[in-house]
Amino acid sequence: MTAFLSIFVTVFLAELGDKTQLATVLFASDGGKSKLMVFSAAALALIAATGLAVLAGAAADKWLSALPLKLIAGAGFVIIGGLMILDHFRAA
Repeated sequence: MTAFLSIFVTVFLAELGDKTQLATVLFASDGGKSKLMVFSAAALALIAATGLAVLAGAAADKWLSALPLKLIAGAGFVIIGGLMILDHFRAA
């Protein structure tokens, strides 16, 4: 149960305020769309994307040990963050 809560809290916090949530807010704010339809479509899309991530992680586990995979993921986040910072200063 501890692992479940850890994964839930981590993914929940990571999803708050991201582009996916903002897109869902925009769809839900369109008065012509059913809120249940927006919720269902967004939830199914998140389930599908998460399923792909689990499959990719399971496949990566076969070729990489846990430490390098964490390093690769961490480096990816640092690189993406750095690119976002550079983009901010280029736009300014």
